[in-house]
Amino acid sequence: MIRMCAALAVAFVSISVPAMAADYPAPKDGEWIAKDFKFHTSEVMPGLRLHYTTIGAPTGQPVLVLHGSGGSAASMLTPTFAGELFGPGQPLDASKYYIIIPDGIGHGRSSKPSDAMRTSFPKYDYTDMVDAQYRLVTEGLGIKHLRLVIGNSMGGMHSWIWGVRYPQMMDVLVPMASQPTAMAARNWMLRRMMLETIRTDPDYNGGNYTSQPRMMKYAIAAYRFASAGGTLGYQTLAPTAPQADKIVDEQLALPVIADANDYIYQWEASHDYDPSAGMEKIEATLLAINAADDERNPPETGVTEAAVKRIKNGRIYLIPANTETRGHLTTGNARFYTKQLQELLQIAPQRTM
Repeated sequence: MIRMCAALAVAFVSISVPAMAADYPAPKDGEWIAKDFKFHTSEVMPGLRLHYTTIGAPTGQPVLVLHGSGGSAASMLTPTFAGELFGPGQPLDASKYYIIIPDGIGHGRSSKPSDAMRTSFPKYDYTDMVDAQYRLVTEGLGIKHLRLVIGNSMGGMHSWIWGVRYPQMMDVLVPMASQPTAMAARNWMLRRMMLETIRTDPDYNGGNYTSQPRMMKYAIAAYRFASAGGTLGYQTLAPTAPQADKIVDEQLALPVIADANDYIYQWEASHDYDPSAGMEKIEATLLAINAADDERNPPETGVTEAAVKRIKNGRIYLIPANTETRGHLTTGNARFYTKQLQELLQIAPQRTM
């Protein structure tokens, strides 16, 4: 993951949250090879490596947790997310649940362009990523049914696809910081500009670079500041020009440790995302959690509200904007919705396959 993005997210969240790690079981790493994995382009990879992390015993109710763009299972094990959810008495208490957090295709320790293939790596999209997760859960781990699928940002978009593509696979679906609509408008425009900035840097050299493109950190920072953090959040953190300069200087001083090809693939994978036609297929009890100040998924468009009305057992929880919310980053802090998630899991019916 890009260190500067992680640092910025931590800065936004920790400004008002004294995060303490919960006492949940130690995470365990695993790896599974999906043989002859076919991508939406019809390309086939003989062995697709899928890394994953589990918390709790396999005898617990299975829960699938999905990370955001550029992240991994490790990026979900923060005090403000895992520390609020996986401990004793918390909504996803690991003594009751078997928590599975995959590294998506192209992310973490799963197969990715930087392993060796560079730009000859198959062009994957979100449907490919979800299909790989499905194979990991069903073939790799032998799980026939999930109590919950919950995801944040890209993981939220993956959750919508799970609900449409595998509607009988889960009891409860919680997509966060996402909308069930085409990747378009400002969200895609900003992504496209970020990717073009990296690609057109002479250092990139068509993906055959010897060091990471110098413009990459500026492209990433610009997208991040434009699309995450919250209007009130930035006003709280940087009410003067010197304070704003300090935040920018600190971010630009941090090294970019992501690989450029990996990064381009990760963000370009969202280009054809659009689950909107399949809302009626969703059978799970659904709670869409968004922040009112989410820059990438502005609630004023009404698209999520309209989509959820087409779901039999769906509703929205919109986190009100205030000086403690951080726009698109808000849902990375589970304290804003632990009560709603706890109540949802208590009342949502359990189904068996």
